[in-house]
Amino acid sequence: MFRPIVAKESIVRRGLRTLGVTTAALTSFLLVGGAASSPGAAAPPAAPQADPAASLTADLDAILANPGVAGETASVQVSTAAGQVLYSHEADRRLNPASNLKLFTSAAALDVLGLDFRFGTDVSTNARSSHGVLRGNLYLRGRGDPTLLASDYEAMAAKVASSGVRIVTGRLIADDTYFDDVRLGNSWSWDDEPYYYSQQASALTISPDTDYDNGNVIVETRPGATPGAKPRLTLVPKTGYVHLINRATTSTGTANTISVDREHGNNDIVVTGTIGTGHPAADKSWATVFEPTGYAADVFRRALARHGVQVAGQTGYAATPAGTRELATHESMPLAQMYLPFLKLSNNGHAEALVKTVGQVVAHDGSWDAGLQVIAEHLASFGIDPAVIHQVDGSGLSRQDLVPADQITRLLVAAQSKPWFATWYDALPIAGNPDRLVGGTLRSRLAGTAAAGMHGKTGSLTGVSALSGYVTDADGQRLIFSVLQNGYVHFNAKTIEDQIAIRVAQFGHGAAAANGVPRVPAAPA
Repeated sequence: MFRPIVAKESIVRRGLRTLGVTTAALTSFLLVGGAASSPGAAAPPAAPQADPAASLTADLDAILANPGVAGETASVQVSTAAGQVLYSHEADRRLNPASNLKLFTSAAALDVLGLDFRFGTDVSTNARSSHGVLRGNLYLRGRGDPTLLASDYEAMAAKVASSGVRIVTGRLIADDTYFDDVRLGNSWSWDDEPYYYSQQASALTISPDTDYDNGNVIVETRPGATPGAKPRLTLVPKTGYVHLINRATTSTGTANTISVDREHGNNDIVVTGTIGTGHPAADKSWATVFEPTGYAADVFRRALARHGVQVAGQTGYAATPAGTRELATHESMPLAQMYLPFLKLSNNGHAEALVKTVGQVVAHDGSWDAGLQVIAEHLASFGIDPAVIHQVDGSGLSRQDLVPADQITRLLVAAQSKPWFATWYDALPIAGNPDRLVGGTLRSRLAGTAAAGMHGKTGSLTGVSALSGYVTDADGQRLIFSVLQNGYVHFNAKTIEDQIAIRVAQFGHGAAAANGVPRVPAAPA
């Protein structure tokens, strides 16, 4: 499988309504101007200004009446930054939000953990060491860090070696008990299991690169020397925990049809397709690892060996006993930094790690049930009614997640008063910015439009599309909107979202102040 590329959306040309002015109002303006220019003509009474809210309603209604979305269900709301509703279309209807659910998870987690929270990982032992021989077990304990890289395990192995240990007579014990042992979320599709976005949740895991898709390996495929030969395969990071099955072929030319799949319930990763001898670079495909705790332990064991530390026993799985002494530790980046790859790239593994972590921190139970209960309690402080939403995971991968648009806009309004808001706001994808860690999942959308620069969260599942966030209107004021669409088939639902975002960004021209709409600066405080 391939990492998704956000397709460039076509910008739909629209008429005078896209400027926030109705045709009737423009006609009235022209007639008034013509009369005033006639010699001796009495000045006619001033024509009433078009109601901007009514114009917005008419235009958004027209967008949602697109024949292409016939048969789908949409929940839409637009409000001011202060929460005054400007537009509502079935805004209380619960729909699947896909990754828009991460707005709830990320906000509640920051409320519980704070911007400075760091995940910890440590290596310890309860055995005595003499002349470089550690007569007992070595414990590798994870506390949920989804950003651990092979280089981090390498650094911990170096610290163990620097303590003088050369031989461990016992076993390497991998401790992932900070979380429970439920690996996959409620109602996640079984056929998604091999794909990078459906990684298994473990308190001890590893990411293959700085996208931090924990619980994944990268399979690099390069053409063989001649057509017909097997391509050359490389695992990143190197590990013996998974087994590559090469059923691919080198072809002529530059074409690449390589596909990577993992068999259900094991770590046999099958590579199929062809790659041309002239293909300019390695194909990179991500695949999830079954039971990633063992994967992390294998990478660490190999790192120990490179630093001259041999572990005699097999890898085991158990809790670290009380009274051990630390040999090495690692702390993750703070949440303030982790939220960039998390929200910009919509990382599912980060969302699930946060859910289980807040459960462990607050209720001493690193499970989805405990974490979701903590999140529900904190969402109430945002004015969210927990009885209205149905959240069963952190990422939005479950088809059972249900949220109405009005609860999303309520969350976005309330978040502005939080001390962490500026960091969270900046961590959201910024429309039209081509940098992956700035524009994120919105980097190919809305460039050159009135909505360019909006901060928002996307969401996508088959038949599900969502976009919610903050947009700056024509008066330089911040507006908030949420669009959820379920049940579309062939139509590109993101076109509707983009048209709505553009039209909301065109709201204003002094109308906000004239109609008593509270003025809130677009930039976060």
